[in-house]
Amino acid sequence: MTDPNRPERPVVIVGQGYVGLPLAQAAVAAGVSVVGFDVSESLVAQLNAGVSHVDDLSDADVAVMVGQGFRASTDPADLAAASVVVICVPTPLSEEGGPDLRAVEASAGTIAEHLSPGTTVILESTTYPGTTDGVVLPILESSGLVHGRDFLLAYSPERVDPGSTRFGIVNTPKLVGGLTAEATQAAVAFYSRFVAEVVPMSGTKEAETAKLLENTYRHVNIALVNEMARFCHDLGIDIWEVIRGAATKPFGFQKFTPGPGVGGHCIPIDPNYLSFQVRKTLGYQFRFVELAQEINNSMPQYVVSRVGDALNEVGKPLNGSRVLLLGVTYKPDIADQRESPAVPVAKVLREKRADVWFHDPYVESWHVGGGVWQRVADLDEALVEADVVVVLQPHGVYDLGAIGRVVRRAGGLVFDTRGATSCDDIERL
Repeated sequence: MTDPNRPERPVVIVGQGYVGLPLAQAAVAAGVSVVGFDVSESLVAQLNAGVSHVDDLSDADVAVMVGQGFRASTDPADLAAASVVVICVPTPLSEEGGPDLRAVEASAGTIAEHLSPGTTVILESTTYPGTTDGVVLPILESSGLVHGRDFLLAYSPERVDPGSTRFGIVNTPKLVGGLTAEATQAAVAFYSRFVAEVVPMSGTKEAETAKLLENTYRHVNIALVNEMARFCHDLGIDIWEVIRGAATKPFGFQKFTPGPGVGGHCIPIDPNYLSFQVRKTLGYQFRFVELAQEINNSMPQYVVSRVGDALNEVGKPLNGSRVLLLGVTYKPDIADQRESPAVPVAKVLREKRADVWFHDPYVESWHVGGGVWQRVADLDEALVEADVVVVLQPHGVYDLGAIGRVVRRAGGLVFDTRGATSCDDIERL
Protein backbone atom coordinates (compact mmCIF):
# COMPACT_ATOMS: atom_id res chain seq x y z
CA MET A 1 0.00 0.00 0.00
CA THR A 2 2.96 2.35 0.41
CA ASP A 3 5.71 3.37 -1.97
CA PRO A 4 9.11 3.37 -0.21
CA ASN A 5 10.47 5.82 -2.80
CA ARG A 6 7.74 8.36 -2.17
CA PRO A 7 8.64 11.32 0.13
CA GLU A 8 7.10 11.12 3.60
CA ARG A 9 3.58 12.43 3.66
CA PRO A 10 2.42 14.52 6.60
CA VAL A 11 0.16 13.47 9.45
CA VAL A 12 -3.10 15.40 9.76
CA ILE A 13 -4.72 15.60 13.20
CA VAL A 14 -8.37 16.59 12.94
CA GLY A 15 -9.44 18.64 15.97
CA GLN A 16 -7.00 20.85 17.84
CA GLY A 17 -8.43 20.80 21.34
CA TYR A 18 -7.40 19.18 24.62
CA VAL A 19 -6.60 15.89 22.82
CA GLY A 20 -5.48 16.86 19.32
CA LEU A 21 -3.07 19.65 20.20
CA PRO A 22 -0.97 17.71 22.76
CA LEU A 23 -0.88 14.81 20.29
CA ALA A 24 0.39 17.16 17.60
CA GLN A 25 3.01 18.50 20.00
CA ALA A 26 4.38 15.04 20.79
CA ALA A 27 4.43 13.98 17.14
CA VAL A 28 6.10 17.10 15.75
CA ALA A 29 8.73 17.00 18.52
CA ALA A 30 9.68 13.51 17.27
CA GLY A 31 10.23 14.81 13.75
CA VAL A 32 6.84 13.93 12.31
CA SER A 33 5.45 16.41 9.80
CA VAL A 34 2.13 17.49 11.35
CA VAL A 35 -0.81 19.54 10.12
CA GLY A 36 -3.42 20.40 12.76
CA PHE A 37 -6.80 20.59 11.02
CA ASP A 38 -9.68 22.46 12.64
CA VAL A 39 -12.86 24.11 11.38
CA SER A 40 -12.33 27.20 13.54
CA GLU A 41 -10.53 29.88 11.53
CA SER A 42 -9.82 31.95 14.64
CA LEU A 43 -8.31 28.95 16.44
CA VAL A 44 -6.14 28.06 13.46
CA ALA A 45 -4.88 31.64 13.19
CA GLN A 46 -4.17 31.66 16.91
CA LEU A 47 -2.14 28.44 16.74
CA ASN A 48 -0.14 29.56 13.72
CA ALA A 49 0.69 32.74 15.65
CA GLY A 50 2.06 30.62 18.51
CA VAL A 51 -0.84 31.16 20.92
CA SER A 52 -2.23 28.27 22.98
CA HIS A 53 -5.81 27.76 24.09
CA VAL A 54 -5.40 24.65 26.30
CA ASP A 55 -4.04 24.38 29.83
CA ASP A 56 -1.36 21.80 29.13
CA LEU A 57 0.48 23.87 26.50
CA SER A 58 1.80 27.39 26.95
CA ASP A 59 2.17 29.96 24.19
CA ALA A 60 5.88 29.16 24.21
CA ASP A 61 5.10 25.47 23.67
CA VAL A 62 2.98 26.23 20.61
CA ALA A 63 5.63 28.61 19.28
CA VAL A 64 8.18 25.79 19.56
CA MET A 65 5.79 23.49 17.68
CA VAL A 66 5.49 26.02 14.87
CA GLY A 67 9.26 26.30 14.76
CA GLN A 68 9.48 22.50 14.47
CA GLY A 69 7.24 22.54 11.42
CA PHE A 70 3.74 22.29 12.87
CA ARG A 71 1.09 24.07 10.84
CA ALA A 72 -2.61 24.56 11.61
CA SER A 73 -5.09 24.61 8.74
CA THR A 74 -8.77 24.87 7.86
CA ASP A 75 -8.17 23.62 4.32
CA PRO A 76 -9.52 20.06 3.86
CA ALA A 77 -7.27 19.68 0.81
CA ASP A 78 -4.46 19.03 3.31
CA LEU A 79 -6.12 15.69 4.03
CA ALA A 80 -5.38 14.43 0.53
CA ALA A 81 -1.64 14.52 1.17
CA ALA A 82 -1.77 12.75 4.54
CA SER A 83 -0.16 9.43 5.35
CA VAL A 84 -2.10 9.25 8.62
CA VAL A 85 -5.26 11.09 9.65
CA VAL A 86 -6.18 11.08 13.34
CA ILE A 87 -9.69 12.13 14.40
CA CYS A 88 -9.69 13.92 17.79
CA VAL A 89 -13.08 15.64 17.91
CA PRO A 90 -15.58 15.96 20.80
CA THR A 91 -18.30 13.38 21.47
CA PRO A 92 -20.65 14.99 23.99
CA LEU A 93 -23.80 13.26 25.25
CA SER A 94 -26.81 13.32 22.96
CA GLU A 95 -30.36 13.88 24.21
CA GLU A 96 -30.88 10.10 24.09
CA GLY A 97 -27.96 9.53 26.49
CA GLY A 98 -25.48 8.16 23.97
CA PRO A 99 -22.59 9.94 22.29
CA ASP A 100 -23.34 12.78 19.91
CA LEU A 101 -21.38 11.61 16.89
CA ARG A 102 -22.06 14.56 14.62
CA ALA A 103 -18.49 15.86 14.86
CA VAL A 104 -17.08 12.37 14.19
CA GLU A 105 -19.42 11.86 11.24
CA ALA A 106 -18.65 15.29 9.81
CA SER A 107 -14.91 14.67 10.17
CA ALA A 108 -15.17 11.25 8.51
CA GLY A 109 -17.22 12.78 5.70
CA THR A 110 -14.62 15.46 5.06
CA ILE A 111 -11.84 12.88 5.15
CA ALA A 112 -13.76 10.67 2.69
CA GLU A 113 -13.98 13.55 0.21
CA HIS A 114 -10.17 13.87 0.24
CA LEU A 115 -9.04 10.34 1.10
CA SER A 116 -6.00 9.13 -0.83
CA PRO A 117 -4.83 5.55 -1.33
CA GLY A 118 -2.29 4.47 1.27
CA THR A 119 -3.75 6.52 4.12
CA THR A 120 -4.23 5.18 7.64
CA VAL A 121 -7.19 6.72 9.49
CA ILE A 122 -7.31 6.51 13.29
CA LEU A 123 -10.25 7.49 15.49
CA GLU A 124 -9.34 8.71 19.00
CA SER A 125 -12.65 10.23 20.10
CA THR A 126 -14.30 8.35 22.96
CA THR A 127 -17.44 6.53 21.86
CA TYR A 128 -19.44 3.32 22.18
CA PRO A 129 -18.13 -0.04 20.92
CA GLY A 130 -18.73 -0.49 17.21
CA THR A 131 -18.43 3.15 16.18
CA THR A 132 -15.20 2.69 14.22
CA ASP A 133 -16.42 -0.12 11.99
CA GLY A 134 -20.14 0.67 12.11
CA VAL A 135 -20.10 4.45 11.63
CA VAL A 136 -16.69 5.66 10.44
CA LEU A 137 -15.90 2.83 8.01
CA PRO A 138 -19.04 3.19 5.84
CA ILE A 139 -18.50 6.93 5.57
CA LEU A 140 -14.87 6.47 4.50
CA GLU A 141 -15.82 3.79 1.96
CA SER A 142 -18.40 6.13 0.45
CA SER A 143 -15.32 7.64 -1.19
CA GLY A 144 -15.13 4.58 -3.44
CA LEU A 145 -11.96 3.41 -1.73
CA VAL A 146 -11.99 0.03 0.00
CA HIS A 147 -10.59 -0.76 3.42
CA GLY A 148 -7.65 -3.13 3.34
CA ARG A 149 -6.97 -2.45 -0.30
CA ASP A 150 -6.82 1.35 -0.44
CA PHE A 151 -6.73 2.56 3.16
CA LEU A 152 -6.60 1.29 6.75
CA LEU A 153 -8.73 2.16 9.78
CA ALA A 154 -7.98 1.78 13.50
CA TYR A 155 -9.13 3.00 16.89
CA SER A 156 -6.83 4.33 19.62
CA PRO A 157 -8.50 5.85 22.69
CA GLU A 158 -7.14 9.15 23.94
CA ARG A 159 -5.71 9.06 27.45
CA VAL A 160 -5.05 12.74 28.08
CA ASP A 161 -5.06 13.81 31.73
CA PRO A 162 -5.40 17.62 31.64
CA GLY A 163 -3.13 19.39 34.09
CA SER A 164 -1.02 16.33 34.87
CA THR A 165 2.68 17.00 35.32
CA ARG A 166 3.44 13.28 35.54
CA PHE A 167 1.78 11.72 32.51
CA GLY A 168 1.62 13.02 28.96
CA ILE A 169 1.34 11.65 25.44
CA VAL A 170 4.85 10.18 25.35
CA ASN A 171 4.86 8.23 28.63
CA THR A 172 1.22 7.08 28.71
CA PRO A 173 0.79 3.61 27.14
CA LYS A 174 -1.24 3.82 23.89
CA LEU A 175 -3.87 1.22 23.02
CA VAL A 176 -4.40 0.46 19.33
CA GLY A 177 -6.96 -1.79 17.69
CA GLY A 178 -7.41 -1.99 13.92
CA LEU A 179 -10.12 -3.45 11.72
CA THR A 180 -7.46 -5.87 10.50
CA ALA A 181 -4.04 -6.95 11.69
CA GLU A 182 -2.50 -4.79 8.97
CA ALA A 183 -4.44 -1.76 10.23
CA THR A 184 -3.29 -2.42 13.79
CA GLN A 185 0.31 -2.69 12.64
CA ALA A 186 0.11 0.58 10.69
CA ALA A 187 -1.33 2.47 13.66
CA VAL A 188 1.21 0.91 16.03
CA ALA A 189 4.01 1.97 13.70
CA PHE A 190 2.72 5.55 13.67
CA TYR A 191 2.36 5.94 17.45
CA SER A 192 5.63 4.13 18.12
CA ARG A 193 7.46 7.08 16.60
CA PHE A 194 6.73 9.19 19.67
CA VAL A 195 4.98 7.06 22.35
CA ALA A 196 7.18 4.94 24.62
CA GLU A 197 4.77 1.99 24.89
CA VAL A 198 2.16 1.08 22.27
CA VAL A 199 -0.16 -1.82 23.13
CA PRO A 200 -1.82 -3.67 20.22
CA MET A 201 -5.41 -4.83 20.84
CA SER A 202 -7.24 -7.61 19.03
CA GLY A 203 -9.71 -5.24 17.38
CA THR A 204 -11.44 -1.87 17.35
CA LYS A 205 -14.29 -2.87 19.67
CA GLU A 206 -11.89 -4.11 22.32
CA ALA A 207 -9.94 -0.85 22.16
CA GLU A 208 -13.15 1.20 22.30
CA THR A 209 -14.44 -0.76 25.29
CA ALA A 210 -11.13 -0.62 27.16
CA LYS A 211 -11.41 3.17 27.25
CA LEU A 212 -14.92 2.97 28.64
CA LEU A 213 -13.89 0.40 31.26
CA GLU A 214 -11.10 2.70 32.49
CA ASN A 215 -13.50 5.57 33.04
CA THR A 216 -16.35 3.42 34.36
CA TYR A 217 -13.95 2.03 37.00
CA ARG A 218 -13.27 5.56 38.24
CA HIS A 219 -16.92 6.58 37.98
CA VAL A 220 -18.13 3.67 40.13
CA ASN A 221 -15.40 4.05 42.76
CA ILE A 222 -16.00 7.79 43.08
CA ALA A 223 -19.70 7.04 43.59
CA LEU A 224 -18.76 4.53 46.30
CA VAL A 225 -16.80 7.07 48.35
CA ASN A 226 -19.43 9.75 47.73
CA GLU A 227 -22.08 7.50 49.22
CA MET A 228 -19.80 6.52 52.08
CA ALA A 229 -19.16 10.21 52.80
CA ARG A 230 -22.88 10.73 53.29
CA PHE A 231 -23.50 7.93 55.74
CA CYS A 232 -20.19 8.52 57.55
CA HIS A 233 -21.37 12.07 58.21
CA ASP A 234 -24.67 10.76 59.58
CA LEU A 235 -22.78 8.28 61.80
CA GLY A 236 -20.34 10.89 63.06
CA ILE A 237 -17.38 9.26 61.30
CA ASP A 238 -14.63 11.28 59.57
CA ILE A 239 -14.59 9.92 55.99
CA TRP A 240 -11.28 11.64 55.26
CA GLU A 241 -9.63 9.83 58.16
CA VAL A 242 -11.19 6.58 56.96
CA ILE A 243 -9.73 7.07 53.49
CA ARG A 244 -6.33 8.04 54.92
CA GLY A 245 -6.24 4.83 56.90
CA ALA A 246 -7.42 2.57 54.06
CA ALA A 247 -4.91 4.13 51.66
CA THR A 248 -2.01 2.82 53.74
CA LYS A 249 -2.76 -0.70 52.51
CA PRO A 250 -0.14 -1.45 49.85
CA PHE A 251 -2.31 -3.89 47.89
CA GLY A 252 -5.95 -4.39 46.99
CA PHE A 253 -6.99 -0.75 47.49
CA GLN A 254 -6.80 2.38 45.36
CA LYS A 255 -7.56 5.75 46.89
CA PHE A 256 -10.60 7.68 45.64
CA THR A 257 -12.01 10.74 47.37
CA PRO A 258 -15.50 12.24 47.60
CA GLY A 259 -16.44 15.65 46.28
CA PRO A 260 -19.27 17.90 45.08
CA GLY A 261 -19.76 15.81 41.94
CA VAL A 262 -17.69 14.68 38.98
CA GLY A 263 -16.42 16.79 36.11
CA GLY A 264 -14.50 16.74 32.87
CA HIS A 265 -15.41 14.64 29.87
CA CYS A 266 -14.28 11.22 31.04
CA ILE A 267 -16.15 10.51 34.28
CA PRO A 268 -19.59 12.15 33.95
CA ILE A 269 -19.91 11.45 30.21
CA ASP A 270 -17.98 8.42 28.94
CA PRO A 271 -19.52 5.63 31.09
CA ASN A 272 -22.92 6.59 29.72
CA TYR A 273 -21.79 5.53 26.24
CA LEU A 274 -21.40 1.96 27.42
CA SER A 275 -24.65 2.04 29.40
CA PHE A 276 -26.43 3.45 26.33
CA GLN A 277 -25.05 0.75 24.04
CA VAL A 278 -25.93 -2.07 26.46
CA ARG A 279 -29.52 -0.86 26.70
CA LYS A 280 -29.77 -0.23 22.96
CA THR A 281 -28.30 -3.51 21.71
CA LEU A 282 -28.93 -5.96 24.57
CA GLY A 283 -32.08 -4.54 26.10
CA TYR A 284 -30.99 -4.45 29.73
CA GLN A 285 -29.35 -2.01 32.13
CA PHE A 286 -25.70 -1.57 33.03
CA ARG A 287 -26.75 -1.18 36.64
CA PHE A 288 -23.41 -0.21 38.16
CA VAL A 289 -23.04 2.74 35.78
CA GLU A 290 -26.59 3.97 36.21
CA LEU A 291 -26.42 3.73 40.00
CA ALA A 292 -23.06 5.51 40.04
CA GLN A 293 -24.51 8.23 37.83
CA GLU A 294 -27.44 8.65 40.19
CA ILE A 295 -25.17 8.97 43.24
CA ASN A 296 -22.65 11.32 41.65
CA ASN A 297 -25.37 13.51 40.13
CA SER A 298 -26.96 13.89 43.57
CA MET A 299 -23.82 15.33 45.18
CA PRO A 300 -24.39 19.01 44.24
CA GLN A 301 -27.80 18.88 45.95
CA TYR A 302 -26.22 17.16 48.95
CA VAL A 303 -23.50 19.82 49.19
CA VAL A 304 -26.11 22.57 49.21
CA SER A 305 -28.09 20.76 51.91
CA ARG A 306 -24.95 20.52 54.06
CA VAL A 307 -24.21 24.21 53.50
CA GLY A 308 -27.77 25.00 54.56
CA ASP A 309 -27.39 22.86 57.68
CA ALA A 310 -24.14 24.61 58.61
CA LEU A 311 -25.81 28.02 58.28
CA ASN A 312 -28.79 26.87 60.35
CA GLU A 313 -26.42 25.91 63.17
CA VAL A 314 -25.42 29.57 63.51
CA GLY A 315 -28.95 30.89 63.09
CA LYS A 316 -28.79 31.92 59.43
CA PRO A 317 -31.10 30.82 56.61
CA LEU A 318 -29.68 29.81 53.25
CA ASN A 319 -32.19 32.19 51.68
CA GLY A 320 -30.38 35.52 51.39
CA SER A 321 -27.04 34.29 52.73
CA ARG A 322 -23.91 35.35 50.89
CA VAL A 323 -22.23 32.22 49.54
CA LEU A 324 -18.75 32.49 48.01
CA LEU A 325 -17.71 29.55 45.82
CA LEU A 326 -13.94 29.01 45.58
CA GLY A 327 -12.72 27.19 42.46
CA VAL A 328 -15.21 26.43 39.68
CA THR A 329 -13.07 24.36 37.29
CA TYR A 330 -13.37 20.57 37.21
CA LYS A 331 -9.75 19.93 38.26
CA PRO A 332 -7.32 21.91 40.42
CA ASP A 333 -4.84 24.31 38.85
CA ILE A 334 -6.31 24.35 35.34
CA ALA A 335 -8.91 26.50 33.57
CA ASP A 336 -10.90 23.58 32.14
CA GLN A 337 -14.56 23.90 33.16
CA ARG A 338 -16.03 20.97 31.19
CA GLU A 339 -18.92 19.39 33.14
CA SER A 340 -17.72 21.04 36.35
CA PRO A 341 -19.92 20.15 39.36
CA ALA A 342 -19.61 23.79 40.42
CA VAL A 343 -22.34 24.64 37.89
CA PRO A 344 -25.11 22.49 39.40
CA VAL A 345 -24.01 23.55 42.90
CA ALA A 346 -24.43 27.20 41.90
CA LYS A 347 -27.79 26.52 40.25
CA VAL A 348 -29.20 24.79 43.34
CA LEU A 349 -27.93 27.58 45.59
CA ARG A 350 -29.64 30.15 43.42
CA GLU A 351 -32.84 28.10 43.45
CA LYS A 352 -32.66 28.27 47.26
CA ARG A 353 -32.38 32.07 46.92
CA ALA A 354 -28.82 32.32 48.19
CA ASP A 355 -26.71 35.27 47.08
CA VAL A 356 -23.97 33.43 45.18
CA TRP A 357 -20.53 34.81 44.22
CA PHE A 358 -17.49 33.01 42.90
CA HIS A 359 -13.74 33.31 42.74
CA ASP A 360 -11.35 31.29 40.62
CA PRO A 361 -7.87 32.47 39.58
CA TYR A 362 -8.29 30.70 36.23
CA VAL A 363 -11.82 31.88 35.39
CA GLU A 364 -12.77 35.52 34.98
CA SER A 365 -16.23 35.01 33.44
CA TRP A 366 -18.30 31.96 34.36
CA HIS A 367 -21.24 30.67 32.32
CA VAL A 368 -24.02 29.33 34.53
CA GLY A 369 -27.55 28.52 33.38
CA GLY A 370 -27.48 30.76 30.33
CA GLY A 371 -26.01 33.69 32.27
CA VAL A 372 -22.49 35.00 32.69
CA TRP A 373 -21.11 35.64 36.17
CA GLN A 374 -18.06 37.77 36.83
CA ARG A 375 -15.40 36.77 39.33
CA VAL A 376 -15.36 38.85 42.54
CA ALA A 377 -12.95 41.71 42.07
CA ASP A 378 -11.40 41.54 45.55
CA LEU A 379 -11.07 38.09 47.12
CA ASP A 380 -10.00 39.39 50.54
CA GLU A 381 -13.04 41.65 50.71
CA ALA A 382 -15.37 38.86 49.56
CA LEU A 383 -14.02 36.49 52.22
CA VAL A 384 -14.89 38.99 54.94
CA GLU A 385 -18.37 39.66 53.54
CA ALA A 386 -19.37 36.04 52.92
CA ASP A 387 -21.62 34.15 55.29
CA VAL A 388 -20.15 30.90 54.03
CA VAL A 389 -17.21 30.07 51.77
CA VAL A 390 -17.57 26.79 49.90
CA VAL A 391 -14.32 25.24 48.67
CA LEU A 392 -15.18 23.42 45.45
CA GLN A 393 -11.69 23.28 43.93
CA PRO A 394 -8.59 23.76 46.12
CA HIS A 395 -6.31 25.42 43.59
CA GLY A 396 -2.69 25.53 44.68
CA VAL A 397 -2.67 29.33 44.77
CA TYR A 398 -5.24 29.30 47.56
CA ASP A 399 -3.81 29.37 51.09
CA LEU A 400 -6.80 27.61 52.61
CA GLY A 401 -5.46 27.89 56.13
CA ALA A 402 -5.19 31.66 55.83
CA ILE A 403 -8.54 31.87 54.06
CA GLY A 404 -10.18 29.93 56.88
CA ARG A 405 -8.73 32.25 59.52
CA VAL A 406 -9.96 35.36 57.68
CA VAL A 407 -13.45 33.97 57.23
CA ARG A 408 -13.81 32.78 60.82
CA ARG A 409 -12.54 36.10 62.25
CA ALA A 410 -15.24 37.83 60.22
CA GLY A 411 -17.89 35.50 61.65
CA GLY A 412 -18.33 33.40 58.52
CA LEU A 413 -18.19 29.65 57.85
CA VAL A 414 -16.03 27.51 55.58
CA PHE A 415 -17.39 24.33 53.99
CA ASP A 416 -14.69 22.18 52.39
CA THR A 417 -15.99 19.72 49.77
CA ARG A 418 -12.53 18.34 48.92
CA GLY A 419 -10.98 17.49 52.27
CA ALA A 420 -8.24 20.01 51.57
CA THR A 421 -8.30 21.54 55.07
CA SER A 422 -7.61 20.01 58.47
CA CYS A 423 -8.83 22.65 60.94
CA ASP A 424 -11.30 21.33 63.51
CA ASP A 425 -13.62 24.33 63.07
CA ILE A 426 -13.98 23.92 59.29
CA GLU A 427 -16.87 21.77 58.12
CA ARG A 428 -15.80 19.09 55.65
CA LEU A 429 -17.88 16.95 53.34
